[in-house]
Amino acid sequence: MKIEEVIRTVNQMKVSTLDVDIFIDVHAMAGSSIISLDPILSYLRERGCKMEGEHIVISGWPVQFLPAGGPLLEEALASAGGVDVEGVSTRVLPPEYLAAIALQTGRAKDKARLLQFIEAKAIDLARFEKIVRQHGLSPKWQKFQQQFLGS
Repeated sequence: MKIEEVIRTVNQMKVSTLDVDIFIDVHAMAGSSIISLDPILSYLRERGCKMEGEHIVISGWPVQFLPAGGPLLEEALASAGGVDVEGVSTRVLPPEYLAAIALQTGRAKDKARLLQFIEAKAIDLARFEKIVRQHGLSPKWQKFQQQFLGS
């Protein structure tokens, strides 16, 4: 039950990872407006993975597949870089994009994650703020700063 097993399984499908959340570029089948994750789920079920609520469990880890919809996520996927995780190569979104996605999503856990990025100095603030401006998130960023950073 190691994270590298999750990454190996997912890499065989050629998708990008964010921790164990998987952002995928999905498109509707020809002649349909419905997007189906059935090919992904079938692939994983054939390899012994099981569904638990909104997650599929891969090597003991709950994994959620999320559509990469919208300009911010599409740009984040295009900016993903290769990293080595315990000997397994995978692609990971840059931290500035992860922080911008958290800001955009705006749930309590996302705000906490953004604050962790900032406090740990894990993001380049200038790059993050450029992404925020490009994607129309400046009002959310200003509100976040007022609420959590006292600025």
